[in-house]
Amino acid sequence: MEKDLYKVLGLSKSAGQDEIKKAYRKLARSAHPDLNPGDSGSEARFKEISGAYEILKDPEQRARYDRGEIDATGAERPERRFYREYADAGAGRTYHSTRGFEDFEDVSDIFADFLGRGRGGGGARGQGVRMRGQDALYSLEVDFLDAAQGAVKRITLPGGAVLDVRIPQGTRDGQTIRLRGKGHPGLGGGPAGDALVTISVRPHPVFRREGDDIVIELPVTLDEAVLGAKVEAPTIDGRVKVAVPRGASSGQTLRLKGKGVKRGKAGRGDQLIRLRIVSPPTIDPDLEEFMTEWRRKHAYDPRKGMKA
Repeated sequence: MEKDLYKVLGLSKSAGQDEIKKAYRKLARSAHPDLNPGDSGSEARFKEISGAYEILKDPEQRARYDRGEIDATGAERPERRFYREYADAGAGRTYHSTRGFEDFEDVSDIFADFLGRGRGGGGARGQGVRMRGQDALYSLEVDFLDAAQGAVKRITLPGGAVLDVRIPQGTRDGQTIRLRGKGHPGLGGGPAGDALVTISVRPHPVFRREGDDIVIELPVTLDEAVLGAKVEAPTIDGRVKVAVPRGASSGQTLRLKGKGVKRGKAGRGDQLIRLRIVSPPTIDPDLEEFMTEWRRKHAYDPRKGMKA
């Protein structure tokens, strides 16, 4: 029995596009082979989840799947397509396909020729069938910086052939890259399908993406926060100097314009630096004496006005 793509993602047929994306990301992370070493079934499960998402995330493809025009692999259902196009021609009219097929006089000829059983039993007319090849679905995990900055990655196909995949700058987690003509070969001289590569972006220990902005948390010392300082901060382009203002607080955000992720032709997002004040690893007697005296003379309540 053919699998139900909605059940693969644990959804009902009425699920919205946001629900489909959310379910995919949750399942893909839990089933990813890198997170399940030694589990031979995780790779197959991951491919199944990615294949279901590839069809259901596209409203047009999803609608065709719901109507039964394509199957769970995304392949055209030839019988349904031929019958639909024949029916659209109107009763009593000669059918003509613009997809490279011959004319048929009636619907029985459609299926007879497709199966190679033309009139006279020869099957020669069946040789005229020309069909686009199926799309091939792949998954590729890339580093955070490769997705942000762009890169070329090579994947090895099941048959041993290799395929170079260009990762555009600003590629998002879950984004699919289409490689024209790199899918399965066509039938009867038809064009090859496409290769659809779904990208999974590994988390980075320092950088986090919010839209087209890059967010980091930057530790600063107590004296840097009080007195202000010039400190180094990492960006996806390398380290830069940033100014910590006098009297900075934990959670305060500094913005570096244009240091985020590329957003098409509209430039780049920003980098947001959220400060985190870190106390010294040990409190020596001098610091303790100073802070005790300072508290006695300058005590203040930063929680004043807070209500439960």
